[in-house]
Amino acid sequence: MPRLAFYYEFASPYSYLTAARIEQLAKDRGVDVDWRPFLLGPIFKRQGLESSPFVENRKKGAYMWRDVARSAANLGLPWEKPSIFPQNSLLASRIAFAGRKEPWIGAFSRAVFHMAFALDEDISKQELMIALLRELDLDVDHIMRQTESTEVKIGLRAAVAEAEAMGVFGAPSMITEKGELYWGNDRLDEALDASFLRIG
Repeated sequence: MPRLAFYYEFASPYSYLTAARIEQLAKDRGVDVDWRPFLLGPIFKRQGLESSPFVENRKKGAYMWRDVARSAANLGLPWEKPSIFPQNSLLASRIAFAGRKEPWIGAFSRAVFHMAFALDEDISKQELMIALLRELDLDVDHIMRQTESTEVKIGLRAAVAEAEAMGVFGAPSMITEKGELYWGNDRLDEALDASFLRIG
């Protein structure tokens, strides 16, 4: 089965739109999703940005909020503009990195995005993540220990470096097995079709 690497950041509104539907669309096309959580902050800093481009450029930010609201409505997804932006996604990203190969990664990631962009909850709160893991009937103690492990901490930093080396500069980004990069929620279908056809 062809695979599509899905690079996503929990603080990214457009990643929310993609994460909500990538798994089913990929299944329909016979494509396996390789969930790749990472952090955009370090990449932005190397680009000379102190925060999200949507914060530093007010016009771009205003457009983004309207665009995401429209897209969410068109996709039938709940939407609430977050009161904190960008959110601190480090803990959620460490959990996702620890579980990136586990069968629960899709459900966990979608739930975190739902908290951030449908419920306007602060995903940096440990108690919120613990409650979510319990709701998914997972081994909370084991997973939370993993988030504090050197393996996960270094691994997530390495994932950021790997994403950047692959040409990723924003989220969501999708990369086919042949290394073709597709950036943005609006490129999801194209990326999936390219993966299935093994082109690029």
